[in-house]
Amino acid sequence: MSSANVSRMYRKLSDPQAEVDDEIRHIRDLVFVRNLLAARGAGGEELLECDAVIDGLRRQLAVSAKRASAQLAA
Repeated sequence: MSSANVSRMYRKLSDPQAEVDDEIRHIRDLVFVRNLLAARGAGGEELLECDAVIDGLRRQLAVSAKRASAQLAA
């Protein structure tokens, strides 16, 4: 494991907002890819699959945001 990975893991433990930021970045990337697929004529089933993954990550983001908020309030 590189020192960069260890630093990032430590930051996640000490900064609850880091997990939320990572999840937001991941969702943005997936939305970008989904839009590219749609623009290039991807089938409806493939786009629905992308939508399902994005929706699941949004639900996870909501959980992470609540957890981060509770940790920051404490």
